[in-house]
Amino acid sequence: MKETFIKELVKVELNSPVLIEGLPGLGLVGKIAIRYLVKQLKAERFAYLYSPHFPYFVLVNKKGSVRLLRGTFHFWKNKRGNNDLIFFTGDSQAQTIEGQYEISDRILGFAKQHGVKTVVTIGGYRVEAGDKPGVIAAASNEGLLNKALGAGANVSPTGSPIVGTAGLIMGLARFQKIEAVCLLGETRGYLPDPKATKSVLEVLKTMLDVDVNLADLDEDIVKAEKMVTRLQKIEEKRALQSEELRKKEDKKITYIS
Repeated sequence: MKETFIKELVKVELNSPVLIEGLPGLGLVGKIAIRYLVKQLKAERFAYLYSPHFPYFVLVNKKGSVRLLRGTFHFWKNKRGNNDLIFFTGDSQAQTIEGQYEISDRILGFAKQHGVKTVVTIGGYRVEAGDKPGVIAAASNEGLLNKALGAGANVSPTGSPIVGTAGLIMGLARFQKIEAVCLLGETRGYLPDPKATKSVLEVLKTMLDVDVNLADLDEDIVKAEKMVTRLQKIEEKRALQSEELRKKEDKKITYIS
């Protein structure tokens, strides 16, 4: 394999589809969001993306079979007659700068082939979030940005970089004449963050007028918060032990004669 390619499993006809992208990143916000939407909407898999720019190992399943790392496209047909949806997520982001550009370009090219005119990218925004994580938005045009802001997002700080595929897709989309908006959930970033994901999905469902029940995320949010509490207690214990050790060392007086 010398370059990134997409293998279509089935041919689909879609009505003015919107592509929603979310790969592993800060808090796994993007990946959790896409996996949740795919499950809730019962979206169907229709293509895989393979790339030599993914990490160089294979995944092993319970039966001992292996597969390459990949990205996956799903589609969902909107019975209400509005925009159909295409979802893209994967096992990893590209590990090289060249790979990030190549994969982002392939995703956009594939989207354009299927009539996509709007792309939504999802990721995390590193910050010490409050009880209700905010959603940061940036877009390729004012109209799309205002739509995100009207759905509850906040405008991205000036000069704040959007790193990885979520950012590059926005930058490259104009060359395919595709509009793009990025939604970033506020997250600490070091653990999977379903609470930040829920905030993003609340904005997204309003923007796209898609009826998705987000209640199933609540159980995951409780589990995640318990994990954060446990880690904080461990960190506090380590800090106390370090302080006690420092005090003991301070009490040791060495005389040099």
